[in-house]
Amino acid sequence: MFITFEGIEGCGKSTQIRLLADFFKKTSRDFIVTKEPGGTEIGAKIRSILLDSVNVKINPLTELLLYEADRAQHVEEIIRPSLEAGKIVLCDRFFDATVVYQGYARGFELVFIDYLHENILKGLKPDLTIILDCPVAIGLKRAWKRIADTPENAKEDRFEKEAVSFHEKIRHGYLRLAGIEPARFNIIDAAQEISVVHEEIVRIVTAHERAK
Repeated sequence: MFITFEGIEGCGKSTQIRLLADFFKKTSRDFIVTKEPGGTEIGAKIRSILLDSVNVKINPLTELLLYEADRAQHVEEIIRPSLEAGKIVLCDRFFDATVVYQGYARGFELVFIDYLHENILKGLKPDLTIILDCPVAIGLKRAWKRIADTPENAKEDRFEKEAVSFHEKIRHGYLRLAGIEPARFNIIDAAQEISVVHEEIVRIVTAHERAK
């Protein structure tokens, strides 16, 4: 099973993936946790370019193609082999993030993005996507606190420095995707207590497993 987590900056994806991974360990499931960008050694180098605010002048097309380059490596090196080995894959962001960030927010034609994904993914798609939704003000407050509390991530703030209007486009973009494909997406109110969000995720994942 391939499960992806999506949402605006500071929505709590990393925390909830960690908690779900702990749940999987306790229940003896075979799984792997990965992320985009940066799920591979090559991807980590790409991530350092994409998220560092020193690269504020990066061309939008360069940004898009770097995300797709990271994804191409990630799919072939990590995701597809793990799924073929029968593992559950938990991924912090995947192709929906590109549709929302570079498509809805940056303005790239979705037809172009879809073309890139057809060639990179070759039909690969998450079985379940969880959107952690919260107001932009809450997400950005959490994101800046995380950056302040983790000096090693201090340079990963390029997107946090975008205008609030950009983040609003991201949030509405995710909700739009969920409306287009309700069978795959599950929206959770990420402004709730962490434990409440986790319990809801476990319920959704367990129900999905039983339905397969």
